[in-house]
Amino acid sequence: MRGAIAAGHPLTAEAGARMLAEGGNAVDACIAAAFASWVAESPLTGPGAGGFMLVHRARDRTDHLLDFFVAVPGLGRHRKPAEMESIDIDFDGGTSQIFRIGAGSCAVPGAPAGLEAAHRAYGSIPWARLFEPALELAREGVELTRPQAYLHAILDLILRHTPEGRRIYGGRSRLVAGDRLVLGDLGTTLEELSRKGAAAIYGGGLGRKIVGHLREEGGVVTLADLAAYRVVRRRPVRVRYRGNEFVSNPPPSSGGVLIGYGLRLLDALGPPAGAGTADTIATLAEVMREQGVARAGTFAGDLYRGGLAQRLYSAENVRAALARIGAGSPVTAETADRGTTHISVVDANGNAASMTASTGSGSGVIVPGTGIQLNNMLGEYDLVPPGGAARPGVRLTSMMAPSLVLRRGRPRLIVGSAGSVRLRGAILQAVVNVVDHNLGVEEAIEAPRIHLEGSHLHCEGGTDPDEADRLAVRGYDVVRWRRRNLYFGGVAAVEVGIDGSLAAAGDPRRGGHGIVVE
Repeated sequence: MRGAIAAGHPLTAEAGARMLAEGGNAVDACIAAAFASWVAESPLTGPGAGGFMLVHRARDRTDHLLDFFVAVPGLGRHRKPAEMESIDIDFDGGTSQIFRIGAGSCAVPGAPAGLEAAHRAYGSIPWARLFEPALELAREGVELTRPQAYLHAILDLILRHTPEGRRIYGGRSRLVAGDRLVLGDLGTTLEELSRKGAAAIYGGGLGRKIVGHLREEGGVVTLADLAAYRVVRRRPVRVRYRGNEFVSNPPPSSGGVLIGYGLRLLDALGPPAGAGTADTIATLAEVMREQGVARAGTFAGDLYRGGLAQRLYSAENVRAALARIGAGSPVTAETADRGTTHISVVDANGNAASMTASTGSGSGVIVPGTGIQLNNMLGEYDLVPPGGAARPGVRLTSMMAPSLVLRRGRPRLIVGSAGSVRLRGAILQAVVNVVDHNLGVEEAIEAPRIHLEGSHLHCEGGTDPDEADRLAVRGYDVVRWRRRNLYFGGVAAVEVGIDGSLAAAGDPRRGGHGIVVE
């Protein structure tokens, strides 16, 4: 076998699989898939995104985290940003979310710089070659699948918010399943990045177009912001779980450290009951409640001060949490749902790459002539550092958590998810399903999920009605979903069996796909 890849769209996975088939390593495949996702999953990601890549290097069994998330803009500016516009997005006819968009919501993008840094450090295939699958997709167009059409439908008010957006995503009406989306301007941008590298944005002509358009629309990203942007290497967070080691994205991002905390509590509670039972669901719900408790108080500031994981995982703190589990006291509801995509890869040598990237919900600001939709991360209250107005250059925090589960120092599971605050629950449940319930990766991802939000325990379609009834008898306010929904995240994962066999799966909730390359 050459390796395996899982991603949020079949075309994204196929681009990475091509690189594996040609002898590329896990990082090559991840980068090529990332470029393809800019086309195949354009509502979720693109050159205007930010993200993270976690790399496991087989030769010395080391793990490396590249932080290329968005940064606070404003170097050298002398004006206030434009007011953001609030958009209400409906998921299923009953569950909606407020998104803040517009030029004032745009932070400094990091995705092009991050992918270039990953290639320089770990890549083996020439940089320009990695763009070829994405360029083919941009030129030929992408036929919208049903899951992608649903995503276009719920984000329609953002995608077609401006004349440029309507030109790309449909003039009189939005695109539907079976329609072909051709992104010619984005293809031109990809060609320029393939020739000139990330410098085309961080000091070149593409960057000038971004800044010039934002200046006209009231944004505050400057040329100085782009020139000053740097990819940051961080030490991953680590926690033991059932004899394995969970490795993920560290502070100042919150997702990885909170998933690690949840696994730390589950490890202390001992093996769970059967998958999908009321007992197992209740235990997961109480652990999710404790994750919410951990986010209270000084947590937001502690993400930037250092030592958070050690304090959170300490024996004293875990004992206190275990004493509270089962009390059922409500916690503040968590919001800030955003559009995200994830890619997981492993190659034949045991190298692995786990990458999550996002433009948020998208800002609705598409730079004319480039196909670049900018992120709306400044519009997410949950991401802005304590005190609100942070100094330019500061990294925003994130829920994104590209992760690994290691068995004896080697990858057992490469995993990540879309879904904002719900992505950490999606990853937690995927890990539990594989490690505790011995489910294969596809079954582990397809299994119905739960999400605790305030006093409401959301149970996804597919949950056993009798078990949901038992949860209600226990006092949970059970919200019963009729079917599976992308509200519960979009996991992409690759599993390495103890015999070296490979399996890969993308989340059917978001039209994901997995490929094993022979």
